[in-house]
Amino acid sequence: MRILVALSSLLFSLSAFAADSVPATPTFVEGRDYEVIAEPVRPLDPSKIEVSEVFFYTCPHCRHFEPLIENWAKKQQPDVKLVQIHTMWSPQMEPYQRGFYTAVTLNVKDKVQLAVFDAVHAQHKELATAEAWADFLATFGVDRKQVLATYNSFGVSSQIKQADARIRGYRVASTPALVIDGKYRISANLAGGHEAMLEVAQFLVEKIRAERANR
Repeated sequence: MRILVALSSLLFSLSAFAADSVPATPTFVEGRDYEVIAEPVRPLDPSKIEVSEVFFYTCPHCRHFEPLIENWAKKQQPDVKLVQIHTMWSPQMEPYQRGFYTAVTLNVKDKVQLAVFDAVHAQHKELATAEAWADFLATFGVDRKQVLATYNSFGVSSQIKQADARIRGYRVASTPALVIDGKYRISANLAGGHEAMLEVAQFLVEKIRAERANR
């Protein structure tokens, strides 16, 4: 009898140890860790789980967040797509928004994204004109004339209008912000920091993936 009791105690202890050794899956709560968007915004590619990053180049918090979100995005499964959206809340921000969408149009955004943040915040460069962007992108091998022709183009202006419309739909009040699949909004204030934003984003990505699998 004593042997059975001892074995039972041992098995219970081992089970408790195993349970403690398995990391708990974080659970995040609507209204506490993230917000639901009342009128969801349709993703650009509904076949993907869209993670929209709303930022602007002169935002110091966005500069800190950028390498974190880019590293996070590299670890995602193919069904997740990161969409970066440069906002404009004042006329002074328009040159940076135009510069971003110029880089997008010329297919050099991924190459220069972190460098722009470094230029603005560490080197204190003002990229406030088409010429300044032409000079900057030329250091990455982009033709200056091509930059100048693109900066004020119809294509860039159309992308800006689309970006502004999506941001209005997201009802983003601070940056950086994440919007998951046009349905859920995450801010640093609500989540509890930049790293926490990505933990909540991962939770919501997996939530959406599970919901799609059960359709």
